[in-house]
Amino acid sequence: METTERENGIPELEKPEGARLLGAIESVLFVTGEPMPKAEIARLFSLSPLELSAALTELESGYEANSRGIRLFSTNDTIQLVTNPEYNDWLIRLLAPPEEKNLSDSMMETLSVIAYRQPVTRADIEAVRGVRCEYAVSQLLKQGFIKELGRKEVVGRPMLFGTTDAFLRRFGLHSIDELPPMPEIETDEEA
Repeated sequence: METTERENGIPELEKPEGARLLGAIESVLFVTGEPMPKAEIARLFSLSPLELSAALTELESGYEANSRGIRLFSTNDTIQLVTNPEYNDWLIRLLAPPEEKNLSDSMMETLSVIAYRQPVTRADIEAVRGVRCEYAVSQLLKQGFIKELGRKEVVGRPMLFGTTDAFLRRFGLHSIDELPPMPEIETDEEA
């Protein structure tokens, strides 16, 4: 394609035709991302209103024939590239933030024990809490707040658990060192 420079330094371009015209219009619409006046597109490509209408019809037919992810959205005065409504469910799935599940009291207690005493085993957690913790541990693993760190070098080799980066993000911490100090527990002997 031959170009010549105009006085303002912007190259003079030959009028695109056929597939090149469709690609050029598509590129312009993609880059702007906003509704663009049809008159401006016609001026940009030196097209008559009839030529522009034919090009837009051909471009839209190509999108529809191939079930493409984008469509042309046209008003009397403007044209814009938009997503194909057929694929809205995928976009919602991508853009919708995952629902943050609330942690039950038993899960919070279990998570606290793990955070402050990691690496810990289930038996360690149960010794502190005084109740079984299989369900809470399995849910915390599933939600990604804790992870398996390996096995403790004792008889039975129980699994060791520790917190993850997801735990830090959820509670606005940069590291475990930022955990608030554990509260002092009064015992009957001190009272």
